[in-house]
Amino acid sequence: MPSASTGASTVVVAPSAVTAPPEAVPAEAVDSRLTPGGPGYRRMSFALFLAGVATFALLYSTQALLPLISHDFGVTASTASWTVSAATGALALFVLPLSALSERFGRRTLMTASLVVAVTVGLLVPFAPSVGALIALRAVQGAALAGLPASATAYLAEEVRPKALITAIGLFVAGNSVGGMSGRIITGWVAQEWGWRVAVGTIGVIAVGCAVAFRLLLPAPKHFRAGSLRPAVLVRTVRGHLANPLLRRLYAIGALFMTVFGAVYTVIGYRLTDAPFSLPQGIIGSVFLVYLVGTVSASTAGRLVDRLGRRGSLYLAGATTASGLLVSLSGSLPLVLLGLVLITAGFFAGHAVASSAVSHTAKEGRAQASALYQSAYYLGSSAGGTLGAVAYHSGGWAGTVALGLLAVAGVAGITLAGTRAARTQRRRNLVAVRH
Repeated sequence: MPSASTGASTVVVAPSAVTAPPEAVPAEAVDSRLTPGGPGYRRMSFALFLAGVATFALLYSTQALLPLISHDFGVTASTASWTVSAATGALALFVLPLSALSERFGRRTLMTASLVVAVTVGLLVPFAPSVGALIALRAVQGAALAGLPASATAYLAEEVRPKALITAIGLFVAGNSVGGMSGRIITGWVAQEWGWRVAVGTIGVIAVGCAVAFRLLLPAPKHFRAGSLRPAVLVRTVRGHLANPLLRRLYAIGALFMTVFGAVYTVIGYRLTDAPFSLPQGIIGSVFLVYLVGTVSASTAGRLVDRLGRRGSLYLAGATTASGLLVSLSGSLPLVLLGLVLITAGFFAGHAVASSAVSHTAKEGRAQASALYQSAYYLGSSAGGTLGAVAYHSGGWAGTVALGLLAVAGVAGITLAGTRAARTQRRRNLVAVRH
């Protein structure tokens, strides 16, 4: 308050005192990380959203087209499913080594390189002369895309303030859902008119646009510190993460959720093509509009955790997924679609909660922690796609649902084990305080 208002005598202050910089807050204490509403946050969010769109659109570009691929090459559903499983399996195998490269060369650099290779291969996929060549190209594409997921979550953990981390990762996961949805819808309608080759080529062109916009929009990292590429350091970091029981549980949960999702969406095209539905390819592709539900559930995961906690959110996600599986057993198309809505909402919510918990739990080697999660996650996708097709071939849709329910039961069991472990730890802490 000015001195005149207090009745105090006027004090003449030296000019140098007026211009001296404040020393109350040290420069290093100012948090310069991105926060919602702050400069650069929207650009970062949109850039990673586009990266998520490109990743899922490319990764699952053949999934809605499996019946057409089976017919074109004269192969079974289980063989055609390898055009998806090879991509997700290669991603699972390469995500850890590529995350190590991101520790050395930077998150943005590796994500850019990965997108460049993936979209280049995407433009070659339509020209595959055989199903074997198609599977090989898809494996290369999946390996290239391995540089995206772990590096993106590590980038966010370093550049975004902790309170905004779940929301930021949720937006990236929402980009995954939009990519998965738009890729399947576009390929469905394009394939109905011009065949599956033109359809996957169209996705490749769209991914090129996403990759260019991503590179132009993503802010340069300010908090990245280059790490070591020495194998011993990498092994020590990985061992440390695998020794953490909470991280192990999160990895298993991600794998099991993706097993359900991979199985359902690999097989759903065959079910809707067969009687009693007998839907055309374009309509089958439009079914993937239910991914919009995943976009919403992933982007609101932060609020869900605030209300229910991490484990409560996982219980709800698992229950929603299981309900969707059971509803989808109906022979009514509207109920089948409702089942897909519930499965999709539960999956994306569970994935966003688990993946953000990994980034929050790991205090160092975040790229490796995220890479291990992504590896488990995409191994679950690969296993789900292959096992889902086998289950469908053996027992129809009921077989695929049984596989999904078994995976959801695993999620519930692991989450329950985590709840009990947390209660035990709290009791031990109380005893320690009393003594």
